[in-house]
Amino acid sequence: MRLPEYNQESQLALKSLYPHQPLKGQIALVTGGSSGIGEGCARHLAAAGASVAINFMSHRQKADLIAAQITGAGGEAFSIGADVSQEPEVLEMFDQVRSHFGTLDILVSNAGLQKDAAFVDMTVDQWDTVMNVNLRGMFLNCREAVREFQRRDRRHLSKSNGKIICMSSVHEVIPWAGHINYAASKGGVMLLMKSLAQEVSKLGIRVNSIAPGAIATPINKPAWETQEALDELMAYIPYDRIGTTDDIGQAAVWLSSDASDYVVGTTLFVDGGMTTLENFSEGG
Repeated sequence: MRLPEYNQESQLALKSLYPHQPLKGQIALVTGGSSGIGEGCARHLAAAGASVAINFMSHRQKADLIAAQITGAGGEAFSIGADVSQEPEVLEMFDQVRSHFGTLDILVSNAGLQKDAAFVDMTVDQWDTVMNVNLRGMFLNCREAVREFQRRDRRHLSKSNGKIICMSSVHEVIPWAGHINYAASKGGVMLLMKSLAQEVSKLGIRVNSIAPGAIATPINKPAWETQEALDELMAYIPYDRIGTTDDIGQAAVWLSSDASDYVVGTTLFVDGGMTTLENFSEGG
């Protein structure tokens, strides 16, 4: 199979999915938006009418290209570098979003990584790196988004006063031997999201998660690149296809729109049925 080939032409084509522009006038920040799932979310949010800040850690050229293609297709976007695990950089990133767009309506807290090892071989650095980005970064970005939603007047562009989407994983509920730091971080994301939703929903702020299953991205190419690898992966996906970044991008648009206004504190599993399987002790 092949990855989606995003370019300016395809960015224009994405708009046909959202003829009513459900996010028109709203401002979105997507962390880890320069590739993979984050890129898919940024492109779909823009196609649905949002102006998008695309956060990157190390892929500045790719983030700049995505922003340029969104702009070239009639949208608004800019790229912004920050390590989401570092509080000063997160604070500066939100300042730049405010400076560029005025405020924020939607946060897709997507930045995340893996540092895999057998448990007995896992180093403190491998544990801390994953926790700092996947969980501490989630806390910092969600906190600043809530502060921004509370700071400004209600925008009346949406029924809610702000939307937060936490990018989780099927491994918030599926144990994953050999990836214990990653699975633990996503379990933490799940309860962070639910607890935050409980706390801020009375302020008109909606907090939810997307939990992708197997999604074809450059970072996991070995899992689907060959027919043999793909066949092995299909044993864990009842729907018998691997997911795409478009699947996640469309879910992010829905959770950001008023179509999901009564959805609060929920994890939306986008996994082709992977979480219906009972035995996930090997592979994956």
